Amino acid sequence: MSGVLSPAQIAHFKAEGFLSPVRAISAEEALEYRNRIEAFEAQSGEEVNKRLKIKAHLAFPWLVALARHPRIVSAVQDILGPDVMLFGSSAFAKNAHDPRFVSWHQDSAYYGLDPHEEVTVWLALSRASVESGCMKVIPRSHLGPDLVHEETYDTNNLLARGQKVEVDESLAVDMPLEPGEFSMHHERTVHGSPANLSDDRRIGIAFFYMPAHARSTLGRRSALLAGGEDRHGHWDRDLEPRYDLDPDSLGFLEAVWATYRDQSKTTQAARAG
Repeated sequence: MSGVLSPAQIAHFKAEGFLSPVRAISAEEALEYRNRIEAFEAQSGEEVNKRLKIKAHLAFPWLVALARHPRIVSAVQDILGPDVMLFGSSAFAKNAHDPRFVSWHQDSAYYGLDPHEEVTVWLALSRASVESGCMKVIPRSHLGPDLVHEETYDTNNLLARGQKVEVDESLAVDMPLEPGEFSMHHERTVHGSPANLSDDRRIGIAFFYMPAHARSTLGRRSALLAGGEDRHGHWDRDLEPRYDLDPDSLGFLEAVWATYRDQSKTTQAARAG
């Protein structure tokens, strides 16, 4: 499949740094995936936000398949070209009347990619409305440099480090999504999302895609081939799960998460000193 995005949509993304909405799957399929995530939460006794960070796709083969969904990958290829890799994914859930939020930030400040060409896809598994705290973006902010982030470690901030930048919120554009729709934004696009004031949970999966020619500036890392070919070999391969909650791939996920946490602690110590 190719040409999911129209020339006008591609031009909008390149000029504004975001695009929304694009339909990936039906509302019924989105509900099925939501049910799977909530079944995992019931089984594990923990919220999906706790463990399924950095490389959430390593927990379930169906999440790997969703990251490779033809409509999603083809839309990304319309922006990045044919050879596309997934270097991360993250599950986000805000409960009904949940005070937690995602502060204004740029992904590029932490992703460690060269060049800055990453595209994030945020797939809604429940309605992401203004009331439920849908994502907001600052148009054309991707055209500027990486901004300096303050790391707050706010317990109500769904970002691991509570990183934030100051913005003129009057410029913000809401990106509401219906179940099964997704938004796209450039890694330098400033974005965030407020608290969920609605009566239902807001659940979504973020997939982080890059062109295969992108390099890691944070040492050797791993990624998943999502479309096309890897002609460059800059990344090791993710250990794909053979079945749900495969202990080998979960161990791999935990190792990556631990490295991220260690880097965070080192940064905190350096700034404190």
